[in-house]
Amino acid sequence: MPAPGFQALILCGPGVSLNTFTSNPEEFPKALIPVANRPMMWYPLDWCYRMGITNIHLITPPSSAKAIEAALSQNPHLTSLPAPSADILAPEALTQTSGTAEILRLPEVQAAISGDFLVLPCDIICEVAGESLLEAWMIQQGGLGGASSGSHDYKGPRMGIGGENGGRRGGLGVWFETKGESSVIGEETDFVITTPLKPPIVPPSEGSLRSNISRLVYLTTTDTLKDITEEKKFFPLRYGLIRKHGRLRMLTAYRDAHIYLFPHWVLEMVKKNESMDSISEDLVGWWAKAGWQDGLANKLGLQQVFGDVEDREREHGSHHSGLLEEDMEIGSLSTTWTSNLTPRPTKEQKPTFASRVSTPVPPSTDTLTENTILVVPPILAYIHPSTLDAPLIRRVDTAAILLSISLRLAKLDSIEEVGRSASSPFAHAHKIAYQGGIAQRSTVTKADCLLAENVTVEEKSVIKESIIGANCHIKSGARLTRCVLMDGVVIGERCQLTGCILGRRAQVGRESVLKECEVQDGNVVAEETDAKGEKFMVFEGLDEDVDGSLDGGGDEGGFDVLAGDEDTLEA
Repeated sequence: MPAPGFQALILCGPGVSLNTFTSNPEEFPKALIPVANRPMMWYPLDWCYRMGITNIHLITPPSSAKAIEAALSQNPHLTSLPAPSADILAPEALTQTSGTAEILRLPEVQAAISGDFLVLPCDIICEVAGESLLEAWMIQQGGLGGASSGSHDYKGPRMGIGGENGGRRGGLGVWFETKGESSVIGEETDFVITTPLKPPIVPPSEGSLRSNISRLVYLTTTDTLKDITEEKKFFPLRYGLIRKHGRLRMLTAYRDAHIYLFPHWVLEMVKKNESMDSISEDLVGWWAKAGWQDGLANKLGLQQVFGDVEDREREHGSHHSGLLEEDMEIGSLSTTWTSNLTPRPTKEQKPTFASRVSTPVPPSTDTLTENTILVVPPILAYIHPSTLDAPLIRRVDTAAILLSISLRLAKLDSIEEVGRSASSPFAHAHKIAYQGGIAQRSTVTKADCLLAENVTVEEKSVIKESIIGANCHIKSGARLTRCVLMDGVVIGERCQLTGCILGRRAQVGRESVLKECEVQDGNVVAEETDAKGEKFMVFEGLDEDVDGSLDGGGDEGGFDVLAGDEDTLEA
């Protein structure tokens, strides 16, 4: 279980790559897009609650705050989550284009974080037990109460009870492979270089995540890597990296899950480096390189960051507890190895009193100076295994991934079928919420379909491997294969849809044939439409001039293909 005060920040971004369904973020932001008939942000919220974190902040631009607040109080999936409810933090300066690292610099966010914290996106789907990840971080980096890593190179404050603000702890990030069952062509990937950690004295227990944790030494996007290699005709590998770490592992098919466990001092690092825009490439990328690149840690101001942390510890006492006046090395109490014996004090030396006795603390000689050798705490990487039975980790930030992951979740056994104890945490109570709405002369493959409340399926309809949202109406003779329909969709008679995603209250005219199409919220597809790979979206401004002064005639709608991503980063 996390230490008291451990916090989680869920970043609710604009969803540029899901623009078909997020064209109006004030009314329907990305965090509310349904994934397997649940709001997207339900998944990271549920993950935090199951790992024991209840101090949760949803970071969103002010324009989307009202929609998210309404969903938290009205959506049945969100209202069923444990108490207390997540707080909504909508800083005034936060916009739909703000960088992820920029968010951590905002005064409202800095004031809200009081200890070690977890950062994750609203689009993450993670079956890995959060408590296992947190346990691995606490063993490798956090220690008791979020204290320091206990590295022998470190000369500052050691482990203490309740040390969320103290010590020089490292961080942990998560990466997953983009290949496999839910792979999507063209999915974004990262270029990751890691080096193995020293073998622990006590081997990890069976099922522990520690065997998949290594030290991160380099991180950038695969696109940036391609630009570098095209310009230089090779990938330049610094001598300092080889000198520091002789064994390296390079990965090009993995992606950053944007799940980070950060110590509190990271906020100071971001605050002092205003050029940092992205958590992934800038904050984590530069932090990883600072561990081996000479002079980079000082350029990032880490010497001053760690000095400020230690000064606060001396001012307030060890870890603000008021119970321990001296630092205590918890590692020396272990029974698995022999600690160095401390010699008896000589006559010239004054005896050391028990830690509960208040004694004056002389000025420390460990204050960081320009001549101090700065030891940068590591940023660790959990590289998720790519075995067939490995738990699911995925970011749902494109339409193709939304379709793939939704259909995968639809295949999970329901609680009704296998019982709550044997079911997945993402399982629904029923595969078909309203059996009475399904006509007798229709076909619905229950094993790979998911139908929400108040869905009507008329006779001679066939639904295979699809997800149907609440209040949808499928008219007679329609055939749906590998489709996702959001709430309130109407499918006309004898329509054929394959691999399509339809937004809320969309309508498809009778006898239409659509393949791999996206339909915007409220859009009406004309009867007998035949299309493949199209986005049905209304152009902005077409309904603003009824006199027809706009070029292109009086068409009510059209196709618009946009491309983009939340993070525009610079290495």
